[in-house]
Amino acid sequence: MKIRVGFGYDVHRLVQGRELWLGGVRINSPFGLQGHSDADVLIHAVCDALLGAANMRDIGFHFPDKDTEYKDIDSKILLKKTVELIREAGYSIENIDCIICAEQPKLNPHITSMQAVLALVMGISTDDISIKATTSEKLGFVGKEEGMAAYAVVLISK
Repeated sequence: MKIRVGFGYDVHRLVQGRELWLGGVRINSPFGLQGHSDADVLIHAVCDALLGAANMRDIGFHFPDKDTEYKDIDSKILLKKTVELIREAGYSIENIDCIICAEQPKLNPHITSMQAVLALVMGISTDDISIKATTSEKLGFVGKEEGMAAYAVVLISK
């Protein structure tokens, strides 16, 4: 069995007038994330980690932000397509470990829902998806509530 590790990172600016989507879950907030798609930083980080582990470039290569097909697209669709790409290459997902960096809103009440949605989209167990949330202690763009960031590490096997 061949195993590979991938790392993903994404960041988006917080803005008024957009819905906040994280891990495929809509979260009640006066601010959302700005982006070409729904700007779900967690899903985007997971996609990049999966693609990187399979040596298949990155999310921008497969789903370019200049392509109108992806304008305001639900990131769950991008994740499903990413999982299909790596499965076609013979890989399966062993586990995923993620962290979302945000000052507001508090995300811990939503983590179980995020795990359930991601597991359903990827066809894996919630037991194989770890999601954590943290603040940046008021430091940097996250701490100033200008944006959010997410990191993901995945293990895949062939």
